[in-house]
Amino acid sequence: MISKAELQQRIVQTVRDVRETNPMAGSVTNTVTVNFVANAQIAAGGSAAMVYLPDEGEFLATAGWATYINMGTLFPVYEETLPRTAQTLHDASRPWVLDPVGIGIGSLRTRLLQQLRPYKPTVIRGNASEIIALASLWEVAVDDTTARVRGVDSTQGVGEARAAAIALARYTDGAVAVSGVDDLVTDGNVVARSHGGSHFMAKITGSGCSLGGVAAVYSTMAPSPFTAALTAVNAYNLAGSRAERRVDGPGSFQVAFLDELYKASAEDIARNPFELEEA
Repeated sequence: MISKAELQQRIVQTVRDVRETNPMAGSVTNTVTVNFVANAQIAAGGSAAMVYLPDEGEFLATAGWATYINMGTLFPVYEETLPRTAQTLHDASRPWVLDPVGIGIGSLRTRLLQQLRPYKPTVIRGNASEIIALASLWEVAVDDTTARVRGVDSTQGVGEARAAAIALARYTDGAVAVSGVDDLVTDGNVVARSHGGSHFMAKITGSGCSLGGVAAVYSTMAPSPFTAALTAVNAYNLAGSRAERRVDGPGSFQVAFLDELYKASAEDIARNPFELEEA
């Protein structure tokens, strides 16, 4: 198992490389949170590009360094955009992040997630209920746990999604990040639990969506999907805890959070509290 010290060195190098390179990580994302996703990607050191059309998704998949696909607000055109973009990413061996927002709501969402399965995302980011539901839909679940999703909110704890996250990571050969009070990140062999964040994150729209976008930014430079996912989660937990100390409401928190994400040093992100354990 990788040591914590070695992983911290990889996180530091990933953050530094992103900030020096300013890589583009495009997105096909939730229209409710598109602005926050783009601003967070830029604050982390990346470059953002948001598209919706099928041919633009294919173009971005090869022109960009990584891509973020969020299943939030679906439109009929996404029936073409998402599979074509994911296939192009797969064929070009480009990293990509999947956020299965709202899994279980409607037949189009279910059908699209099934179509994305063979293209094996580099990182999957979701709350506990979404991760459990995706593992079940993709038939990689290791138990009979039933996911319950309330809109885009989780009704289950991060610990309940541990087995599903490990199973998904082993299927994709990538990483899975489960968001909650304490976040879980795994590559199927190692499990990290990252601490920090803020209760205000649940009171603004787009915390999870923007985390997926930032994970795509770090995927452009990280030596592994696990490093990319944990770097993003650590950065968010650090920025969230720092921002909370400066504000007294969710509106000002969102602004302060972007400031802290921008200001966080690579070393501070690597030192954000987390533990490692074998899967």
